[in-house]
Amino acid sequence: MKKILIVDDSISVSRRLEKIIVSTGEFEVMDRAKNGAEAIMKYQAGHPDIVCMDMNMPTMDGLTALRSLIALDRNAKIVMVTSLGGVSDKFTEAMKLGARNVICKPFEADDVLRILREV
Repeated sequence: MKKILIVDDSISVSRRLEKIIVSTGEFEVMDRAKNGAEAIMKYQAGHPDIVCMDMNMPTMDGLTALRSLIALDRNAKIVMVTSLGGVSDKFTEAMKLGARNVICKPFEADDVLRILREV
C-alpha cells in the first residue's frame, strides 16, 4: 500500500482528497501538512511514496516546497493540486520543477485515482 502525504491549508479539501485516496484500499494517508514548510519536515520524517501538494498556501507555497523537496530527493513523487483557474502557467512551472502531474479541484475521484496509480 502506497503512503501519501496530503499538503493543503484547507481542512475540508484535505479531508475530501483523503476520502478519495483511501476509498480503494490501494493507498493510505500517512499524514497531512498545512503548508510547504510543514510538508518538507513531514516528508523527511515519514518518507511518503507520493505527496499531493496544493499550489497556493500560506507560509510556503506549493511550488517553493516542490523545489525544496526535489532538491532533497530527486526521486520524490509529487503531484500538485490546484483549482481550475490559472492552471496553465503554474502547471507548466510545476512540471518543469519535477512534479509528476497535477490534480485539479474540484476533485473527480476517477481522475485522482488514475493520476496516483500512474505516479
